[in-house]
Amino acid sequence: MQAKLQEQLSPNDAEVILGCLPERIRVALIARATEIEYPIEAVIEMAIASFLDTEALGFADCKPGRGQ
Repeated sequence: MQAKLQEQLSPNDAEVILGCLPERIRVALIARATEIEYPIEAVIEMAIASFLDTEALGFADCKPGRGQ
């Protein structure tokens, strides 16, 4: 069976990722999602994208190395 590629994290994927993170990072991501009223999966995507590219808003905008 072949995995289907997705453009965005699913809520289930976000829960799996959150479960693997240290507590302080998980709490910070959830707090940020609550603060800006975004789904947690979007906040996780934005956090990873901004790590890879400081000018990216999300993965669609991400061009690794551009923001360094």
